[in-house]
Amino acid sequence: MSGQRIGDGGGKESLRVAGVLLDRIGDGTYPLGALLPPQRELAEEFGVSRDTVQRALRELANGGWIMSRQGSGSRVSRVVKPQRVSARAPSGAKPGWAVTLGPIISRAFEQPEVALDVYTLTSESLDTHIRVQEERIRTGEIAPQRIVMRMLLPSEDLAVPYPRTKDDPHDPRLGDRLHKLTRRHTASVRRVLRALELEDLVPSVELEIRHVELTPTFKLYLLNGTDALQALYEPVERLIELEDGSEALAVDVLGLGATLTHYVKDDDPDSTGSVFVASSQAWFNSVWSLLAT
Repeated sequence: MSGQRIGDGGGKESLRVAGVLLDRIGDGTYPLGALLPPQRELAEEFGVSRDTVQRALRELANGGWIMSRQGSGSRVSRVVKPQRVSARAPSGAKPGWAVTLGPIISRAFEQPEVALDVYTLTSESLDTHIRVQEERIRTGEIAPQRIVMRMLLPSEDLAVPYPRTKDDPHDPRLGDRLHKLTRRHTASVRRVLRALELEDLVPSVELEIRHVELTPTFKLYLLNGTDALQALYEPVERLIELEDGSEALAVDVLGLGATLTHYVKDDDPDSTGSVFVASSQAWFNSVWSLLAT
């Protein structure tokens, strides 16, 4: 896969299959709207099981590259030349390398006290990873004693420029879809954390969500005062399936599965990592206190 990391699970073979399919999307072999070959054909081509192919397709769907519908196969929903980056810091690398969110959140939740500040367009990615940590807590793999989470989201009254229908920027359906998506995932995060506290799996849980009149051009995660992860939202064209079953060619930004730049606070207050973590935390605190409602 030339260093591309698409997800955190699914095994090496599913990642290999996903990587080849991603390359084909990037080079135009499978253009926007094209159907991918049936799972049976892909399994035969790559010499893997259909279960492995299904895991690979889920990875691509999570990244927004395809959309799959039962009985209709998988269609390409996003066409952008994929960027090849390393999912881990190379030996001796300075703070500021590319990562995916899952392993960093996993390490944060292994601490007795978890502090997580999030600024994002929706809470879709966060919801996914919080549910992973819930399972780890329930199985006894980790046992945090306190979780404090603050989340900043754009106000629903704000006219954000994405997602929007490419041919009709004033079409309200994609904005409505965005708000429903955000409500669903924030409700899921609340439900999961509340259940952990009620069942005494985590003795202390605090979650507060505030809204701000700012259009997110980036997403930011601040973890335990030591780590900062940031990713710029890149506008892309992609197909979006609407509630009525129709599809719209839209300008959108994708967050789930995004590769973030990772900064770590160290013993040198003037290092790149330390300065970025401190300045990002100061920015978040000021928005939280002064601009959010």
